[in-house]
Amino acid sequence: MAERRDGAARKAAAQEPARPPAPARTRPTAEPGDATEGAGGALALDRVIHERMRLGIVSALAANDALTFTELRSLLQTTDGNLSVHARKLEDAGYVTCTKGFEGRVPRTEFQLTTAGRRALARYLDHMEALIRAARER
Repeated sequence: MAERRDGAARKAAAQEPARPPAPARTRPTAEPGDATEGAGGALALDRVIHERMRLGIVSALAANDALTFTELRSLLQTTDGNLSVHARKLEDAGYVTCTKGFEGRVPRTEFQLTTAGRRALARYLDHMEALIRAARER
């Protein structure tokens, strides 16, 4: 019985037109003088911070000493799960600290930007400014 199914599957596959091979994925290449060239180009952006929600978290924390989970969620207008996932990525990268405790009997999670996070944001902003300048010069 298994042989019949295998034979039928082979026969059906033989009748399908052959698909061309998928193109190989390659990284974009930079032309000399491009804003993307070398270590200072767009390809070198900090991927941890560059994601929209994580950039929002880091920016909000840079403007405040600390923010609670609830304050961040409200400020960024996102869901608990989305905020949790992105905050964890930033915490894993060492850009954010997360302190959990209680205020009375209510759980309280507070986030702060670390020194490494502040430096990473400054590098990211410098990088973006350089890309903007390069784009405007063209």
